[in-house]
Amino acid sequence: MKAAFTMWRNSRMIILVAVCAAIYGAALIAFKTAIPFIPGITELRVGQIFPIAFGILFGPAGAWGTAFGNFIGDLFGGTLGPGSIAGFVGNFILGFLPYALWTQLFPWARLSREWQGGSWAHRLNYFFVAFIASVACAVVISAAVDLLGIVPYAVLSKIITLNNTLGGWIGLILLASVFKVTKDQFGLFWAEVMDEEDIGKPLAGFLGAWLVVVASVVGLLGGVIPDVPASTVGWVCTFLILIGCILL
Repeated sequence: MKAAFTMWRNSRMIILVAVCAAIYGAALIAFKTAIPFIPGITELRVGQIFPIAFGILFGPAGAWGTAFGNFIGDLFGGTLGPGSIAGFVGNFILGFLPYALWTQLFPWARLSREWQGGSWAHRLNYFFVAFIASVACAVVISAAVDLLGIVPYAVLSKIITLNNTLGGWIGLILLASVFKVTKDQFGLFWAEVMDEEDIGKPLAGFLGAWLVVVASVVGLLGGVIPDVPASTVGWVCTFLILIGCILL
């Protein structure tokens, strides 16, 4: 997670945060009231095509941009409230995990950080990473919103997961369309913008990656564990997801 903090020393990464936040926030605001799932809480989010692609393209700038963009969407979309804090954290994770998990889930596959559209390994990795990032985001947000007594954990976690996953998978088209231009013509691929020293190495990448995977899946299925409230499972899994992110 080192890069998520050292990036603030890089002026180009800071600009990318602002760009990602503006694009994501604008997309959320534009469709805020189009098809509400839970009025005042969540809706069909067309903007979800951006976070996964932003994370892979812009790394930590994409993560922070997604977090601030969601906050902007809440602020100007009329849904700002206590749950927006959880939304900030959850959306940061949604943008953080794509680049953090990319090379750590299957280290023996030796996947490069760069997107390779002709590689089936990269495509499969994309779909899996997008799903796990979507679920992790859903678990974190839903646990907090349930604690506030707004929406039950078991309901909201499924809605957010579906919203994020479908948007993220469609976002593959966006990533495939702009990656080469972003990297080769504009020179804005995050791993080339930041120094390797500032990117650093994970504390325990493989362990952290699979801790996030297991906690996310268990959190999504929390309601099926006998005699354990879904919200309790959600909070335990939220804690494990955060630990996993730190290890990454």
